[in-house]
Amino acid sequence: MELTTTQSISGGPETTNMKALSTATVLFFMWGFLTCLNDILIPHLKMVFELSYAQAMLIQFAFFSSYFVFAIPSGKLVDFIGYKRTMIAGLLTMAVGALLFLPAASLAAFPLFLAALVVLAAGITALQVAANPYVANLGPQRTASSRLNLAQAFNSLGTTVAPYLGSALILGAAVEAPKLGSLTQAALQQFRAQQASTVRLPYLGIAGLLMLLAVALAVIKLPPMGGLTQDFRPDARGSSWGALLGHPQLLLGAVGIFLYVGAEVTIGSFLVNYMHLPEISGFTETVAARYVSIYWFGAMIGRFVGSAVLQKVKTSKLLALAATAACLLVLLSMLSSGHTAMWSILSVGLFNSIMFPSIFTLGIANLGELTSKGSSLMVCAIVGGAVIPLFSGFVADKIGVQHALMVAAVCYVYIVVFGLRGDHSATEHRAA
Repeated sequence: MELTTTQSISGGPETTNMKALSTATVLFFMWGFLTCLNDILIPHLKMVFELSYAQAMLIQFAFFSSYFVFAIPSGKLVDFIGYKRTMIAGLLTMAVGALLFLPAASLAAFPLFLAALVVLAAGITALQVAANPYVANLGPQRTASSRLNLAQAFNSLGTTVAPYLGSALILGAAVEAPKLGSLTQAALQQFRAQQASTVRLPYLGIAGLLMLLAVALAVIKLPPMGGLTQDFRPDARGSSWGALLGHPQLLLGAVGIFLYVGAEVTIGSFLVNYMHLPEISGFTETVAARYVSIYWFGAMIGRFVGSAVLQKVKTSKLLALAATAACLLVLLSMLSSGHTAMWSILSVGLFNSIMFPSIFTLGIANLGELTSKGSSLMVCAIVGGAVIPLFSGFVADKIGVQHALMVAAVCYVYIVVFGLRGDHSATEHRAA
């Protein structure tokens, strides 16, 4: 998941600063990696703490709620201390969040894991708010979209690598759970502490790497960001937040972002437990986690392919087609079993690829001076990644994981309708 921030540029550089762009792509990779690592934490902590699906989804709720809480404050931080310092602050905050996994594991306390995730996600939010417009302004305006697509491809690379490494370092170090109900309270707590400790070394290493990146970013001389208009300024051009209510396409787009992120995160969060089911694949959690990489790899490939297709196909039309394919694949997985069910749900990642930027672009189209505030609203809508998975967890506890995928299917139906409305809305606006 990546934030997209709209900006206006004047007098930008004539050539792309490749050193700064290379530095930024590492940051994109890191927040993609850490976001996707939650898909490994969910089945692991679910087993360790004997959680229901709804309780396990509190992991995503804690993480993605931070987008809603910290997106606009992070934009104000950019106004106050600048892009580079905000990125450094984001990295250091992420490092603190990663270090908080150590006491959480030692005490085997699930609430502490959730608190660590909130801090980690707060840092990621600040990093994203600063890094996206920074990358867009590292060269000529005409190639801004190309630079963002390149950087976001590295974000997708991070989401592809994370499940594979997480399966080896976290799930691979875990042992088969005994019948926990037969253990004494002391033995149960000892078992939980032992199993929770498998996250300590990975997150300690992550914290160290984040601090090194912060130091490197502080040392590296980056170009100034002349001509950039800040997006999260409260009264830019005197425009009013209330004026957004006069733009239904923006509001519908924000709902689309809410539902899309919710559907994407729900599927990714369920995948390990889903493929562990005997009627689907019967994989061990370690093996299943490796297959999660395929889901996110499809999103990375789809982003490259989609960027080329969008040169010839309208955004709204391609969005509707992709959402239709995703919905049908989810329904196929729900109504089948074995490898058909497994591969159909993994294939959804390919069609997810172009949805976020497409919904975002359609939602903020023709906003004029309200574009910055519209962008902030769309960013806040990423909180769908907190709400929809939690709701899906409650449904899974009632009717099972496979049938709970219906929630994601319904989300895609809305996106199909939004995509089909895109052309109609644009026509209406031109006519007006």
